[in-house]
Amino acid sequence: MTEKQITGTAGDPTVPGRPAHATHGDAAYWARVRRVVDAAPPLSDEQRATIRAALAPAVTALRQQATPKEKAA
Repeated sequence: MTEKQITGTAGDPTVPGRPAHATHGDAAYWARVRRVVDAAPPLSDEQRATIRAALAPAVTALRQQATPKEKAA
């Protein structure tokens, strides 16, 4: 098996699973992402509610982690 390269040129951020020469800030990559997003149909209210319900525990956990830091300040 071959190992995926996840390092790019010095100082360039990379995304795991992408080739070393394809950096996260690659303009062509983001242009393609924008085209795909623009071509997608809008989300229904049910889809939005499902996404919010799935993310709610993570948002709650992040807010709870921030509280002790704020109290210490």
